[in-house]
Amino acid sequence: MVKYLCAILCLMLLFPPSVWARVQKEIPLISGMPRRPKPLKVINWQARAQAWDKLAFSFDQEGPFLPLISWDTEEVNFRQKSFSLPSYVGDYRTRPGSQEAINLIAAVVGATLAGIDKSDQHGENWVLMLKEFYNHTNGNNLVLNNPDGRTGSLWYTVFPSMLFFMLVDLYPELANTESITSTGETLTMSEITKQTAYRFLEMIESLDDFSITGYSFTKKEPVVHSWQIEGDGAAGLAWLCHQAYLKLGDPHFKRGAEKCLSYLAELDINPFYEVLLPYGVYTAARLQAEEGLEFDLDKLMQWCFQSSDVRKGWGVISDRWGDYDVHGLAGSRTDGGGYAFAMNSFQMAASLLPTVRYDPRYADALGKWALHVVSNARLFYPDELPLDHQSNPEWLPFSQGAVAYEGLRKSERGKSPYATGDAVKGEWAATNYALYGSSHVGFLAGLIHSWDREILILDLLKTDFGKDDAYPTYLYYNGAHKGVTITLDGVFYDLVTKKYFKDSELILEPNKSALLVSLPRDKEINYQGNSLVVEEIIVDYMVNMVAIKSPQAGPVWGEITPELELIIQSSTLQAVELYLDGELIYQDKKLPENISIDTTSFTHKSWHQLEVYVTLENGVRLRDTVNFLAQRPVPRAIAGLPHPLGVLWADFGKY
Repeated sequence: MVKYLCAILCLMLLFPPSVWARVQKEIPLISGMPRRPKPLKVINWQARAQAWDKLAFSFDQEGPFLPLISWDTEEVNFRQKSFSLPSYVGDYRTRPGSQEAINLIAAVVGATLAGIDKSDQHGENWVLMLKEFYNHTNGNNLVLNNPDGRTGSLWYTVFPSMLFFMLVDLYPELANTESITSTGETLTMSEITKQTAYRFLEMIESLDDFSITGYSFTKKEPVVHSWQIEGDGAAGLAWLCHQAYLKLGDPHFKRGAEKCLSYLAELDINPFYEVLLPYGVYTAARLQAEEGLEFDLDKLMQWCFQSSDVRKGWGVISDRWGDYDVHGLAGSRTDGGGYAFAMNSFQMAASLLPTVRYDPRYADALGKWALHVVSNARLFYPDELPLDHQSNPEWLPFSQGAVAYEGLRKSERGKSPYATGDAVKGEWAATNYALYGSSHVGFLAGLIHSWDREILILDLLKTDFGKDDAYPTYLYYNGAHKGVTITLDGVFYDLVTKKYFKDSELILEPNKSALLVSLPRDKEINYQGNSLVVEEIIVDYMVNMVAIKSPQAGPVWGEITPELELIIQSSTLQAVELYLDGELIYQDKKLPENISIDTTSFTHKSWHQLEVYVTLENGVRLRDTVNFLAQRPVPRAIAGLPHPLGVLWADFGKY
């Protein structure tokens, strides 16, 4: 299985830091995407989000199905007026109480991220109205998707509460404002988040397995339908527990988050179901950086870009449809050849990108992916496609370009791509324009600091909810075909290369990222463990880094020589350990040489994990993992033959 040959694992420590100071991890799906989207077009997302808010929250709009907004005076949970928006333009199902939290709370959070104060707009406080989603009257005592909601689907149960936590994070000044419930009590947003969090914690502590469909809080038992397993609900629960831990300080919440993430990391199948798995990746990265906990972060990250095992074809799309690239959009890879969704694409960018603050090793990969999303997500909007490439062009003049279609299909009615949705076909709305997806546009818009046709700059603090005090942190990604010189006015530190820049220039090569933290001038820096600290604020959680460069996640075959990338800034190397499937295969005080792994001895289509630990003299222990698939390749000569023969040939060698 493991052989010692004349192969060098890594000799980078023999050279100065400038030679080996890019420690980055590959995400194969992203590596296979083109360097730049074609056509590359970045719309003004900030203006798009603000136009959406103006259209959605105006009672003065005129035209078919307008205005979109209406007052909700039912007072199901609180003695105050609230508001309602349909889930689709022309939604036949609209009635009092039908409004969805994933639409309304997302609309307020998204608008806030795009720079709009929703606590004082048009003389209304839209933030406090959202308390109506706290299901107090029916006894659920949870923020649910409707004012009188149910808990059938796990992601539909957890995600509204997550959005409410984001709302409180954005409006802390309103957290203790009291409102009278329908039963005469008073409740604040802080109390709502606390009660919701403890309800979910009780659920988490009662479960040993999160491979469920939903949870009945009345019966206090899981709901399981074999055809709908939403195991990545554990990712959302982990995010929720971690946010509750940050707000309330109760260590039970930290243990709850750890339980959920450990469950996910120990799975043998990809549980990606809707929007929650990336939130688990972000939470795992934070808990590793801030609390020193260990999870198989790379496994969770790679799952976000691989096909789900519980929902056929679900994941991130990498394809070209007709004359348009759609790389990076989230949805189904297989439904009708491909079906991307606006809500999922906006949400995945918002939840995943802040991860690189805590683990800079993914900066290049996620920077490239972000450029594709920022360019290609415009195709959800009617003014970005020809009229014959969309299902409801007649409403375009009234949409003001601000309402997105629910999704984008690879092909329909002979056109590729085709903007559409499920509402008209399902006969629950007159159009396929989806407010529930459009409401999330601010999540993407808020991330985008600027774009100058060469460098995409993302504000990583925008959707880093519950963050500690932090200096402004930006991901710079070079989307040009050449190196670009960036002039930096001030003091900056790059989380990727660990270099400082003071009123100087940075040359960013094509397809590369920089993670620049803007620092105060003339302040002392300190190393604390594996962190760099300025004025008691952590600047870099991963001063020293190690990454397994080879093998990469995914299929491999034959003899492989592991390769490491390593950067050490604050100490010296003391010990290195390599583990294969939990078995120690190397241990020494220096980087190993002459080692290889023969994957032909493994069972065809079996997964294996390579793990490295690097211990420094200051006690810091660095870690990385990669999960690879031992898979015998199908010979080119018959790879295109009918399936049965291809399978027989691929399996021939093991008999």
